[in-house]
Amino acid sequence: MLTRRAIMIGTAALGLLAAAGARAGEPVQKKKGGGLSYIQLDSLTATIIRSTGRRGTMTVDIGVDVPNASLHQRAVLSMPRLRAAYVQWIVSYAAGLGAGQPPDADYMSLTLQRLTDQALGQPGAKVLLGAILVN
Repeated sequence: MLTRRAIMIGTAALGLLAAAGARAGEPVQKKKGGGLSYIQLDSLTATIIRSTGRRGTMTVDIGVDVPNASLHQRAVLSMPRLRAAYVQWIVSYAAGLGAGQPPDADYMSLTLQRLTDQALGQPGAKVLLGAILVN
């Protein structure tokens, strides 16, 4: 006679096997969206000072659209360098914001575009900002 514990363990094991079998045919990483030329980065965060004087965070969602195939390959290989440049600039920008001052999305996008062109060595990649959240 099967106990409730044995049934639960067996069901969990079958579920894990089914999930592993379903993942075997899928690609390793699913894209969030944006097409084949779009490269999505993880959210970037920086510390800010709120209007109350307490610390807060600024989170920036960012991606790069690179339609040129050879430049796209270079951008994929340069992602660690691009991410480091973005994080360094966003942290310094957030540190310079006044207490309670909202971030300037236009200035951010122009500067991040310039950093992207410098890191890739040529223009052709388009920086796309998603959400800029201040908490």
